Amino acid sequence: MQELAREIVLLQTELDREIERRRKLLGVTVRERLVGFEHGIAAEHRRLRMGVGRFLARSSIATSLVSPIIYSVIVPLLLLDAWMSAYQAICFRVYRIPRVRRSDYIVMDRGQLSYLNWIEALNCLYCGYANGLIGYVREIASRTEQYWCPIKHALRITDPHQRYYEFLEYGDAGGYRARLCEFRERLRADTAPDASPPAASES
Repeated sequence: MQELAREIVLLQTELDREIERRRKLLGVTVRERLVGFEHGIAAEHRRLRMGVGRFLARSSIATSLVSPIIYSVIVPLLLLDAWMSAYQAICFRVYRIPRVRRSDYIVMDRGQLSYLNWIEALNCLYCGYANGLIGYVREIASRTEQYWCPIKHALRITDPHQRYYEFLEYGDAGGYRARLCEFRERLRADTAPDASPPAASES
């Protein structure tokens, strides 16, 4: 299982390289987290932008009616963001666990794309924030789980976090008693066993 977990990390690295190669083909440049395009490509992007009037005319009535419900989720998201940031700021200091860098997960750069009108840009910012926040919260939760309960489930779970593959087997009572301190020390020494935190996406 450790070999498979390492292979997943290697495949992710390969995927990141392929994404970077495609960015270059599209004329994207990333320098110190600043994203730019070649001049001709940027002009083409502006040409392809759809006006807000045309965009709204092509949207269905049902889509427009449910949009307030979609945007209402920002309230619990902001509360979750504040609460989890406070949680790790307080508790991780006590546990001596490295705190999760929020900027590694919440990246809102798509609003700068000139082929998006302001509604599309707002939608992209919202989705980038929501999904980035879930990743940020998941990482905080996974570090907490490694500290308190590094045990696999007996039942299969979908898409477990990266640390899960290193956890103790369900029912391994001896291993839990003998190795819990080891899991905690490993967490304090490094943010994840045999892996590094995901790089912030710039696309």
